[in-house]
Amino acid sequence: MCVESTPPPSARLTRRGVLAGAAALAGTTAVLAASVPQANAAARAGHTGGDLVIEGGTLLDPATGEVTEDAVVVIVDGVVRAAGARGRISVPEGAETISAHGRWILPGLVDAHIHLNTAAEARDAVARGATSARSGSTNFYQDIAVRELARQAPGQAPRLRAAGVFVTPDLGDTILADPDLTPLARLRDGVRSPEALRRVVEVNLARGADVIKTRVNERAGLPEQDPLAQVYDREQLSAVVAAARRGGKGVLCHSYSEKGCHDAVMAGVRSLEHGAFVGERTLAEMRRRRTYFTPTLTAIAGLADSSDPVLAERGRQYLPVLKRAVLAAHEMGVPLAAGTDSSGGKIKPIGREVELMRSAGLSALDAIRTATTGAAKLLGIDRTAGRLARGFAGDVILVDGDPLSDVTVLKKPVRVVRSGIAL
Repeated sequence: MCVESTPPPSARLTRRGVLAGAAALAGTTAVLAASVPQANAAARAGHTGGDLVIEGGTLLDPATGEVTEDAVVVIVDGVVRAAGARGRISVPEGAETISAHGRWILPGLVDAHIHLNTAAEARDAVARGATSARSGSTNFYQDIAVRELARQAPGQAPRLRAAGVFVTPDLGDTILADPDLTPLARLRDGVRSPEALRRVVEVNLARGADVIKTRVNERAGLPEQDPLAQVYDREQLSAVVAAARRGGKGVLCHSYSEKGCHDAVMAGVRSLEHGAFVGERTLAEMRRRRTYFTPTLTAIAGLADSSDPVLAERGRQYLPVLKRAVLAAHEMGVPLAAGTDSSGGKIKPIGREVELMRSAGLSALDAIRTATTGAAKLLGIDRTAGRLARGFAGDVILVDGDPLSDVTVLKKPVRVVRSGIAL
């Protein structure tokens, strides 16, 4: 049975129905309502963010590795107007100022794989240093609403690339996320045919997804599943990629086995997620295609702490294998992006992923780049995020200590600034 004859998704539903429902599920409705007066006032005044000066700290530019002592960062309307040594920067009179003396100043970090289902989770992600992020999918389009929350009230959520709902064989209750998905309930074998795969992608695109999330293997975080079991073949993955590309979007793919990783890369995914057993053959292809690797070391390390003996053993087995894969990828020139895979209401600091990248063998600067310039490029926001330079977003973290000597300081930023708004 197929869904070929089903009418195309309704674009009208995007604005009136699905987004409103997603906002309610995500808990963003009240936050958005509270922010409307301020947002309207800001719009009338021509402002899109805050005005702020950060002065006196040590500024790190991840792009160049340059370190500037006694630095000043000037943010106007949420955008960096100037950043550099104090003597070279003109500070606006009467500007609100934050002293960073004795601290290091870095651009806000980027979490390239996170599941944000509520407004509380979005705020927590920002508070932990992730001022930009890419969703790893949600069940009912909550990430679409979180993205809109970030635009209306930037201090409440990270700048977000939303993935909508997961393209997976068994949609479960996600079939209720959108009336245009309900014809798929008739399919005995789930979302597997080219028509069904296209359908889920097309509904996602109609609802405003920025990227598409699919899978090639089962989950590592469920003890009853085998993470090395393959659920989609290369042809099916190619159908997902082709449908996404028609909408101008890329695909991130949940993966574990070497064959699964290889099939995903050959199908044309934009980034490989997890990928514990990715091999040299696939890494070479990733380097050639500039396919990103988002290993989510934080999530795999978390399995080792599980009370479930199956998951704990998986974590202990997978983490060293994945660390070796990360180092091999880095040495081969495969682009890396940091992502925590935080979900279930437990937001982990993106600084923890940087710490694990460092422990895998990357230099401190290269580990920091995976959560700044590298991740920003994957998200397509490398002219907005990942640096503190003129024209970039006024997203900043202040940390106690030199991250080039000890990256663990990134796990607990002492101050976060989002779009010129000090939190």
